[in-house]
Amino acid sequence: MQLLTLLSLTMNRSWKDKRGQDLIEYALMAGFVAVAAGAIMPGVATSISTIFSSIASVMTGAASQS
Repeated sequence: MQLLTLLSLTMNRSWKDKRGQDLIEYALMAGFVAVAAGAIMPGVATSISTIFSSIASVMTGAASQS
């Protein structure tokens, strides 16, 4: 029963925590701008793809270190 209570308290705390919200909003906006730029300027699409691939590999590396 204590595990369920601890899990409930942790979920409530993380649900109310708004510290990462701005970062996520900026990342979503940057992604939207990149997709729009790629759609408008096809020559930019390969550069955008390279940047997103680089970001994905860095995030994968960071996740594996945790």
